[in-house]
Amino acid sequence: MSLRPARAPIAVKAMMPGTPASGLNPELRATIDKVIQNNKVVLFMKGTKQFPMCGFSNSVVQILTAFNVPFQDVNILEDDRLRSGMKEYSQWPTFPQVYINGEFVGGADIMIQMYQSGELAELFERELNS
Repeated sequence: MSLRPARAPIAVKAMMPGTPASGLNPELRATIDKVIQNNKVVLFMKGTKQFPMCGFSNSVVQILTAFNVPFQDVNILEDDRLRSGMKEYSQWPTFPQVYINGEFVGGADIMIQMYQSGELAELFERELNS
């Protein structure tokens, strides 16, 4: 399955100067929306796909790599406001967070379960080949 070549990690820096580390401001929301809309698969993670900074993020990278699915990685450790804002954006408290075709799928635990059950293969077949 191939959509297009994967790109370098995105640094999402659309925060307003002086904005507190918590909360999701309109500029950050718009930037996150754009990243999710412009990429079939997005992984908000700790670290990068080349250098995951936690085991859960690494597990999801390995799953996506096993399917040969191009994905955009976003390192949430680069900015505390991004990390905090993503939790509010997705209503999901932990990382990694995976979006496929603009829809939030879940974190590492859900991706692992879907991988093991075969549901993830079906999802990729349906969503990425349409």
